Amino acid sequence: MTTYTPEKLTRDEMAQQVAADIPAGAFVNLGIGQPTNVSNFLTADQGVTLHTENGMLGMGPVATGEDIDEDLINAGKIPVTELPGASFFHHADSFAMMRGGHLDVCVLGAFQISEAGDLANWHTGAEGAIPAVGGAMDLAIGAKQTWVMMSLFTKAGESKLVKELSYPVTGLGCVSRIYTESAVFELRDSTVFVRSTHGISFEDLASRIPVALERA
Repeated sequence: MTTYTPEKLTRDEMAQQVAADIPAGAFVNLGIGQPTNVSNFLTADQGVTLHTENGMLGMGPVATGEDIDEDLINAGKIPVTELPGASFFHHADSFAMMRGGHLDVCVLGAFQISEAGDLANWHTGAEGAIPAVGGAMDLAIGAKQTWVMMSLFTKAGESKLVKELSYPVTGLGCVSRIYTESAVFELRDSTVFVRSTHGISFEDLASRIPVALERA
């Protein structure tokens, strides 16, 4: 059943939803940007172990104040904390974990997602943008589940959920869930299901998205 709330989700509320949906005991990678915030809403009872591409298991919440150690950062160069039992390892070992299917969930940002679950999140063609895909393709394809956190519309009001990608591809058919400020989507068998809407009705949402939407 598709649920509705009258207000758009804030970034913290999006992160709370993602954190609550992560299975207990999961090994998880949080990508650069909005996904980083998810670490602040995980509970000890969940027993989730966070992996970061630059070589750490057991990452804790973002570091603030006196907890900041400039040598302890995630892949986005944000200071983080370490939890008891945290381990550190070579970059190559980190990529072996990513490529070997050892991560249960990765949460990434995106520029576009197609209705088939294709992901574009590393380049828009803009001059001066990051010149390479980095570890995003390894995460998107290697994780058992790939979720996306993003704003649903561009500054020009165009949908980032599209029929087909127009930006360079990161991974094909890999995204199964999308969290946005206006709606949460689940993608199954090239069908887009709307789990919830926020600050917008299902009908108005459907009128702004160039793909067919189904109620969950």
